[in-house]
Amino acid sequence: MQEAVIPNQTGTQAAEPIIRAEKIEKYYAQPSQNRIQVISATDLEIVPGEILALLGPSGSGKSTMLRILTGLSTPTAGQVYWHQQPIAGAEINVSIVFQSFALFPWLTVLENVEAPLQARGVTPGARRERSMKMLDTVGLDGFEGAYPKELSGGMKQRVGFARALVVEPEVLFMDEPFSALDVLTAENLRSELLELWANKAMPTKAVFLVTHNIEITGMVTASGGAWNASVMAEYSHVKDRTLETIGLGAQIDAATDSGRFPILLLATILISLMVVTMNRLVWRRLYRLAETRYKLEG
Repeated sequence: MQEAVIPNQTGTQAAEPIIRAEKIEKYYAQPSQNRIQVISATDLEIVPGEILALLGPSGSGKSTMLRILTGLSTPTAGQVYWHQQPIAGAEINVSIVFQSFALFPWLTVLENVEAPLQARGVTPGARRERSMKMLDTVGLDGFEGAYPKELSGGMKQRVGFARALVVEPEVLFMDEPFSALDVLTAENLRSELLELWANKAMPTKAVFLVTHNIEITGMVTASGGAWNASVMAEYSHVKDRTLETIGLGAQIDAATDSGRFPILLLATILISLMVVTMNRLVWRRLYRLAETRYKLEG
């Protein structure tokens, strides 16, 4: 798994990374002395002011990578650094928005958002003030007394975003945050979040997005000012052999390092054509279908 990086929109020299992964791997040993390779040796940086998107099919190790970068899981090899210190011994400040809404059903909206602040020992008055402000930011003003069962899917995910942002994380991690929502709700929520990011209303320095949706990757990272996307490697296991297919992102990265500009140009054209084709033939048609059904049902 590799990464193709384009500098942020400011055009200034890259800042010191918040999180830096150095040759990290994740694999599982097998009784046959072979191993299942989940993540091959990967270097990756999360720097302030950028949205970094990790693109790959289901089961390719994206969520595993996210867990390693947040310190929830340890790599089999390599090291992850938080502000140049090994992440295992550092005091990190990150939040995760999950694919499932992961709300406490017995708590109100306000109490769900307050939960991480309470865990950090913030006083009741301060955590209520910060939570109410964040609920207003994500468009849930007036719903602080509601319970999760009384909310729509989009509103539940807004609570998830408010809970993640209320602690003012340096890096906001999102693991397929829109996949549980219908097309129109997901589109509206993405647009609102990008507007918050563009207006610097999100109290976070960087965003790391995990998705299998090419259209979301292009939309979010382009709006964020950088396209730090990679197409992850595929691994197939046949008997005692492991077959590896390197993604286009890895080809672009390798061609850049070796100076093979014809291959770099070809890979860049291919990935651009893939994004345009998927958008025109699949996602645009699905969006129009959903929009038509929504209008008919309304």
